[in-house]
Amino acid sequence: MDFRQLKYFIAVAEEENIGRAARRLHISQPPLTRQIKQIEDELGVTLFIRTPKGMELTAVGRLFLEEARNIALLFEQATERTLEAAKGRLGRLDVAIFGSGIIDAIPKIMLAFNETYPGVKVHLHQMGKAEQIEALRQRRINVGFNRMLVPQPDLTSELIFTEPLLLAVNEKHPLSRLDSIPFRALKDHPLILFPREGRPNFIDKVIAICAEVGFFPRITQEVGDAVTGVALVASGFGICIVPKSLTALTLPGVVFRPISERPAHWSVDLSCIYRRDDETPILAAFLGTVRAFRAGLPKQA
Repeated sequence: MDFRQLKYFIAVAEEENIGRAARRLHISQPPLTRQIKQIEDELGVTLFIRTPKGMELTAVGRLFLEEARNIALLFEQATERTLEAAKGRLGRLDVAIFGSGIIDAIPKIMLAFNETYPGVKVHLHQMGKAEQIEALRQRRINVGFNRMLVPQPDLTSELIFTEPLLLAVNEKHPLSRLDSIPFRALKDHPLILFPREGRPNFIDKVIAICAEVGFFPRITQEVGDAVTGVALVASGFGICIVPKSLTALTLPGVVFRPISERPAHWSVDLSCIYRRDDETPILAAFLGTVRAFRAGLPKQA
């Protein structure tokens, strides 16, 4: 089986019809039908159910389609990275992003990179921390953004900035009447935390800090991301600790308050992570944009 046959299979699977797939591939129907039959014979499985309306994937066919698309993606990336090496400023950059980081800093970095390198096709992938690390090692992405990264021997992380944490409160909540909220007051109210995945994570950080102060937080909800957490605050489910950058997100009924009498390390980082051995020109250009963005930030106390 060769890559051309995989393309034929993907086209038939997506079009669900030999005729439409043949037109898409600019070939006639009989050779396409023969190629699909040859793939099935080689694998020894039935990939399609032939119906009067067209071609319907079997369960095995759906699995094979997922794998075929992965192979096609890797082939596309290999082709574009060859062009990148030859031309320097052309190619593809795969960037992993996550929940709250996409609210403020990451879009600004991506926009600055796009303005400087318009010939680079940037593809964004929503991934948690563990998935980003795996995707880097599998070379499915070039760089990721996340928080509280644990050092990895084959990966490099660079701090972009740290930011203070605020409390998202429903405007009808008693705490909303305070200009700032003492840290110990958190123990008396239901707390929404995020994210559930990628331990150690922000939830672990909050629990550890509360333990240092002498109490265990009343965690009522653990959600996937900060946006969901703030949405639950708007609905009256509790209060939520969020990075300051999330104040750019406005939801009706939610106010943000600083936290007073807090521990000294009451902040969270935003970092980027990439393969230590990745010396491609596009990654170097992107890291240059990240570092320029970091250099332009106000000095932190």
